[in-house]
Order: sequence, then structure tokens, then C-alpha cells
Amino acid sequence: MKLYNIKENDEQVSFGQAVRQGLGRNQGLFFPQQLPTFDDIDALLGEDFVTRSTKILSALIGDELPPEQVNAMVDAAFQFPAPIKSIKEGIYALELFHGPTLAFKDFGGRFMAQSLTAVSDGGKITILTATSGDTGAAVAHAFYGMQDINVVILYPQGKISPLQEKLFCTLGNNIHTVAIDGDFDACQALVKQAFDDAELRKEIGLNSANSINISRLMAQICYYFEAAAQLSKSQRENLVISVPSGNFGNLTAGLLAKALGLPIKRFIAATNANDTVPRYLETGQWDPKPTVATTSNAMDVSQPNNWPRIEELCRVKKWGLETLGKGAVTDAQSAESVKDLHQQGYLCEPHGAIAYRVLDEQLQAGETGLFLCTAHPAKFKEVVDEILESDIELPAPLAKHAVMDLLSEQLANDFDALKQVLLRVQK
Repeated sequence: MKLYNIKENDEQVSFGQAVRQGLGRNQGLFFPQQLPTFDDIDALLGEDFVTRSTKILSALIGDELPPEQVNAMVDAAFQFPAPIKSIKEGIYALELFHGPTLAFKDFGGRFMAQSLTAVSDGGKITILTATSGDTGAAVAHAFYGMQDINVVILYPQGKISPLQEKLFCTLGNNIHTVAIDGDFDACQALVKQAFDDAELRKEIGLNSANSINISRLMAQICYYFEAAAQLSKSQRENLVISVPSGNFGNLTAGLLAKALGLPIKRFIAATNANDTVPRYLETGQWDPKPTVATTSNAMDVSQPNNWPRIEELCRVKKWGLETLGKGAVTDAQSAESVKDLHQQGYLCEPHGAIAYRVLDEQLQAGETGLFLCTAHPAKFKEVVDEILESDIELPAPLAKHAVMDLLSEQLANDFDALKQVLLRVQK
């Protein structure tokens, strides 16, 4: 598999290089030079989750890793299901929260850990990543205890849910968590600054586990196929998928699944008040505003990192951006949708409820709708309990960490201070 830097096309790397490097020159994202296609999609969808995912990922990686090794990686990473649940006639929820940290990012985080191990050159690695909530836990648990790998996770202080924070800020060992005085975009900017420091990158073996890393993105392609496999042939031929979108990695993976041959009619990008992309699709003007804190905090991103990959894919496939559905939902509206879903017998949290609301508004006659539920409702217990006047029971992983002490250090939004942390962690 060869990939090129979207910003500087002459930088071309292998899958292993892209996984180890994370970002290209000038903070450019890597993108596949060629996308394979599967002619017999029905046969592929007839396979079990691990077998099908092995075939998809092997086709993307190419001969760089043998299929039996990819199979072992997938088998180790995807040890939990991605079921769909019927909500009402014609609308289904894809539940992506059955992994160890109860969020969709378990798929990408665990496959990245397997990939990095497979392509590592034996040197020490420092993984630096920013999280708006769920990435931190998925990455922390995927890499916890791994030899010669240190993980540093930045998150906006006071702007993620307390239970999200507990899930990844209580591990210790090789997992180091830093609460930044700023929003998620400030955390991302610090990560980018670190990658721009060539001397630092070399000294600490810097890598990133955000969805900017191609291995994470590739893993996410697989659960779109798994969702379609659970629908009938007629349903998936008119399938509309609504994706709760913050950093836009999830939507990028869905569009890549479509590019590989999965027959998805169209996608909807559903955001909260941080609506840079819906406004851009409406006006053609890229005009990020200051990030607003919402009850769907994992989507509190005003400058989504993965958007350039979506534009690149649309350019390569000659897809018009206007074919993307869009919608922005307020906190009050997402609360209404949490209540609506609960009245239909389905417990959801604000991110999934946002995707449901926009899908329900835009689904047309004869179409089958699917919306992504990206996290277990208990990860947002305070918000959901207030909306529903309830008391959600904590699942075991959350209950275990809820009583543990936070191990995070607090830091100003200052790159020099972060650099000292990174150098100290590596020693």
C-alpha cells in the first residue's frame, strides 16, 4: 500500500511508514494512492465480521503484511460486536459501544495498537494524541502496558464528561494524561506543533493516535460493512447513514467504505452547534468559529482534522460535495431526541441522538436509515440522567474507574510546557 501526503503529493510512504509517522510534511494527511474495489459485495457481506474485515484491510494494506498476520491483528482488535437495533420502521441504530471503553474508537484504537506493533522498527515510541472525550480512553486502554510505548493524551480541562475522564485518566503506568487550559482545538494545535518540531519528533519517536493515523481510519471502514451485512439486500441498496461528526474521521471511513464498493445511497454529516462543515456545504465558505461547549462534547470541534481527506476522496471519485447531507442540532434539540428515542424504548445519549434527529428529518420514502451510536449512554450519565430524570446504571468498566483517583497533570496552553512533559515522559 502506497499513500501520499495530501498537502505535498511528492511525499509518498508505505503503510508501515504512515502508521509510524502519523502525519506527513507540513502537517499533511496521508491518503491511499489506489483504492481497491470488491466486485462481489454480497459474498463479502456473507462472511463473518473478522473474516470480512481481514479481506478489506488486506486489500488496503496490500502485500506489505501477509493475510494471516492481518487476520491475527483483526482477531485481536475486534473482539466485540457492532450490532444494529431497530428503532422504528425503516430506521436502525448501529451500536459501536460494546468494546472495553464503551465507544466506537475501540475499533480504531485497538487496530492501531496491533498495526504499530506489526510495523515497529524496535525503537521507543511516544504517542501524542488529543481527545474530546472518547479517543483518550480507547487509545489509553489499547496501548496500556505495552513495552517501549509511552502515551501522552491531551484533553480540554473541564470540557469532557467526568466519567469519560475517569476512564482514561486513572491508568498510570505508560499512560500519561494532561488537562489543557483550553478547548479541543487548542489541544489539537499543540499536537500539530509537536509534529512540526523535527528534532523533538526524532528524539522521542513521536506518533499520533488521532484519526489522522491511517490505521485507525482503516479499521473504522469495517463496521460500515458489518452494519450493511445485518440488513437485507433491498434495505442496503437504499441505505442512508447519518454520522455524528466532530473531527470527521468516522464520516471519512464511511465514505471510504462506499468507495470500496459498499452500496450506500448517501451520507449525512450531523453536527452540534460547532457547525463549520454544514455551513461550508451551504455557503462554500470555510469559516470556523470559536468552539462552543455542548452536551455532545466529543463533537465540540470547529476545525475538523479529517475534512481534507473527505475533499480529497470526493475529488478522486468525482463525487460532488453537494451530495453530502448535513444538519446542525442544538443542545435543546438533542435533548428532545434523547427523550423521543427513550419513548420508543431506546436509551441513547446526545451524540447518537443528534445523528438520529437529522436522519429522521431527511429520510425519504423507500429509504432505509441508519444512525451511528458512538458511545454508551452511561458515559454521559450526568447529561442523560438530567434529560430523562433517571439514574442510569454504570456498566462494569465505568463503575470500576469511577471510584479511582485522577492521575492527570494540568498544563497551560503552552507548547514549551508540553515539550518538557514529552521529554520527561520519554526518560
